[in-house]
Amino acid sequence: MMHVLFIGGTGLISTATARQLLAAGHRVTLYNRGRSENRLPEGVAYEVIRGDRKDYAAFEATFADKTYDVVVDMVAFHPDDSASAVRAFNGRCGQFLHCSTVCVYSGPTEQIPTTESEPYHSIGGYGKNKILCEQLLREAHEKHGFPVTILRPSHSYGEGGMLTRPFGRRETFIDRIRKGKPVIVPGDGTSLWTSCHVDDVARGFISTMGAGACVGQAYHITGEEWVTWNRYHEIIAQVAGGSYEPVHVPTGTLSRCLPKLSGGTREIFAWPSVFTMDKLKRDALYPGQSIPFAEGVARNIAWMDANDKHADSGALDADDEDAFIAAWRAGQESLPVVAGS
Repeated sequence: MMHVLFIGGTGLISTATARQLLAAGHRVTLYNRGRSENRLPEGVAYEVIRGDRKDYAAFEATFADKTYDVVVDMVAFHPDDSASAVRAFNGRCGQFLHCSTVCVYSGPTEQIPTTESEPYHSIGGYGKNKILCEQLLREAHEKHGFPVTILRPSHSYGEGGMLTRPFGRRETFIDRIRKGKPVIVPGDGTSLWTSCHVDDVARGFISTMGAGACVGQAYHITGEEWVTWNRYHEIIAQVAGGSYEPVHVPTGTLSRCLPKLSGGTREIFAWPSVFTMDKLKRDALYPGQSIPFAEGVARNIAWMDANDKHADSGALDADDEDAFIAAWRAGQESLPVVAGS
């Protein structure tokens, strides 16, 4: 039996991972501020420690007399967070799992599918800070033997969250699809994307726990069902009971005209995003993706329906997405047809 500490512990990945560990008879402790909903099953024993990991002195003092088999850091978003974690757990844990992200190489990659040897080249602040976290932890491993394993999920989805989209509000996504309303899709919708249900991501996390070959290494934990953004929307529409009417718009145009909704589009969604998991399968004996995307989407939407997580697109999107679509279509209709072309 392992004793696993989660720094965080209430998000999508950590909840799924903690749930699987508890079901297997392991001991689980959560450290967080208590501000987010805890979705672990009732009647299952686990420990909760309240505190703010940003209060570094108090955080480190909390764990000065504690040891764990595995520590999973889900909420390190700045290198100062990781530096504090090294001070807190060096010599006090058998293995330290750092939840990073494939955004450490957002933008165009050198190789598709992308391997873990891809150079760092994030074009967004989130990914750049995760790079600094990884570099600090790698240095701690090399200099002091800090037992870090770096895990890089991509798009993780499932019960407890909303389905993402490459442009626009997530909370109105399913409402637009079900009402048959057009949806903006960056580019021509043929860029590749991969999604992984959190239960499969959790299995990947757990597969590295206690695996000696994984210490000092970095691993992708992503889906293996690569689809275009067009196909992504089609699957969601089929499952949700709606229709997919795409409005394809160049990413640069979206960035200029709708900048508040375009951050993720510019940094992540505009680029092909597919990754190999050969290394994880080799070192941790991870079996790979087991939940097909359509099945995972059905589960996710059922949770959203049951928990009233949809927003009215007519109320929220009218001033931006709907207005832009109308203007975009009017502009296209006004373009001249060049004879002989």
